[in-house]
Order: sequence, then structure tokens, then C-alpha cells
Amino acid sequence: MKLAQIVSVLDVRLENGSPDTEITGLNGVEEAGPGELTFVANPKYAAVARSTRASAVIVAEDLPAIPAAMLRAKDPYLSFARALELFHSPLHYAPGVHPTAVIHPTAKIGAHAHIGPYVVIGENVETGANAVLLAHVVIYRGVKIGANFFAHAHAVVRENCRLGRNVLLQNGVVIGGDGFGFAKTAEGHWHKIPQPAPVVIGDDVEVQANSCIDRASVGQTRIGRGVKIDNLVQVGHGSHVGEDALLCAQVGLGGSSEIGDKVILTGQAGVVGHCKVGEGAIVTPQSGVAHDIPANALVSGAPAVDHKLWLKYSALLPRLPEIARAARAKNPKAE
Repeated sequence: MKLAQIVSVLDVRLENGSPDTEITGLNGVEEAGPGELTFVANPKYAAVARSTRASAVIVAEDLPAIPAAMLRAKDPYLSFARALELFHSPLHYAPGVHPTAVIHPTAKIGAHAHIGPYVVIGENVETGANAVLLAHVVIYRGVKIGANFFAHAHAVVRENCRLGRNVLLQNGVVIGGDGFGFAKTAEGHWHKIPQPAPVVIGDDVEVQANSCIDRASVGQTRIGRGVKIDNLVQVGHGSHVGEDALLCAQVGLGGSSEIGDKVILTGQAGVVGHCKVGEGAIVTPQSGVAHDIPANALVSGAPAVDHKLWLKYSALLPRLPEIARAARAKNPKAE
């Protein structure tokens, strides 16, 4: 593909290079060679960009000039993502139903669907057009799904859940498993609380491998439009996740958590049930949210506090033995 074509599609500005340069693929800035396109989004890699062997580099508007051809972009990372789409088209699955699939007679499957081996679709299920269900996907009774649904092998959608358009489920996802609800009896036994209320997922949501979104006892568990959920995430029953939120690997939400629009919960962050995380807030890795977090906050630690305060805590931790010794020396009776 000519560099000129890439420039046109990405709507970027070519600098210091020929539009006739042939680009055959993409690679990281340190691994890229002649004929390949790369990118630099972080200024700390500017030195690496100057020595790259790549034929062209997508860079920010203000990055200093480098020897390679530069594609000036407002957002190099996003432009590189779009460039990848030019070279790596998604796999196409031809419409049709595999003979081993089991589809209830009352199910309504939209046009051009691909139903793979050993798929099971229950009664009164409805899917929109262009659905792709790969091997061993199971859709329980009463589920309603919008157009362009894509479910990788072994994904499961439980009874009466609602999924919007353009929803993508990676391998092993469970949508609508029972919420973790039990009441203790007078004898100390655990009595299961029924979990009949469905999960409702908006448009343009992706849930990655082996993540679980639980159904609720009352109300709904809701995932807003554009939410992206990483691997091994647990969304507890009755939780509400706002639009365009990002839940990274091993995040856990207790029941009835409320996550605002555009919140980012990074790896292994946990939110205690019934807590609210305000719009645009960021919770850093392994932090524990045990109280409400205001909008646009950046919090760290367990329990999570303002990130700047947590940095002060962290700086003091290695010095605690020294501080304790000094305190005892100053006031021996305090022991």
C-alpha cells in the first residue's frame, strides 16, 4: 500500500517522505524495518524514533523532526490503531447454520447469521442481522440481541438478558450468571436468594475472555454504551456501569456498585458493593474503593485516597522503621 493512500485514509500530514513509498506492514518502533510503518505516542521514545529503521512513523504534531518519513497526527496511538485495520481485516464467517447446532423452533435469528458447531439457542431468543456465534456458544431462553453480535467459542448468555448492537463477547464470557446472594438462616446456613433480574448491555460493548457479569435479584445489572471490559473481570449483581467506562484485567465490582461514564478502573482494582465512582474518575492498579469517589478524581491505595496523598504515604513506608526507632529514642516511656 502506498504511503499516500495511508495518509489519505488516516487524514494525517506527510512530512519528510515520498507519498510513493510502499508500506507492507506495521511494527513496533524498535522492531520495524524498511517497508514498515510504526508510531510514537510517548515523547520519551523520541530518541528511539530517530534511530528507527521503519520507512515511516506516525508522530505527534509537536515531535521534533526525525530522519524517517513522518505522518503528523493529533493522536498517534489512535491513528496507528486505524492503520492496523488497513492491513488486518477481520475474519469473515459465511452465513449458515452448522448441522450440529441446536436452535429452538421459536427462536428468531436475523439475516446472514453464522451459527457454528454445537451452538445452542433457546426458546424465544431473538438476534439481529449478521450475528456470528462460534462453536459451543449457548444462548438461554428469552434473550434479545441486536445486530452484528459476535460471540467467540464458549461464551454464554443467560435467560432474558438484553444485548444491544455491535456487542462482542470473547471466549468464556458469562453474561447473566446468578448474582452472589445468600441470606443466613437462624441455624447459620446460607439460603440462596433468587436472581431473576437480567443483565442489560448497551451498544458497542466488548467483554473479553472469562469475564462474568452477574444478574440481579431485583432491578437490572446494566452495562452502558461503549464500555470495554478486559479479561477476568467480575461485575456484581445490580451494578451499573456508565458509558465508555474501561474495566481492566481482574477488576471486581461488588453488588450494586455504580460506575460513572468514562471511568477507568485499572488492573485488579476493587469496588466495594454500593459504592459510587464518579464520572471520569481513575482508580489505579490494585486499589480498593471502600467509599464514594468524586467525579474526575485520581485515587490510589487501599482504601483508595487521592493519588497525591497516596504518593506521600508510599514515600514514607520504607522509612517507617527508622521513624519508629527515632520516636522510641525520643520518648522511651511511650513503649
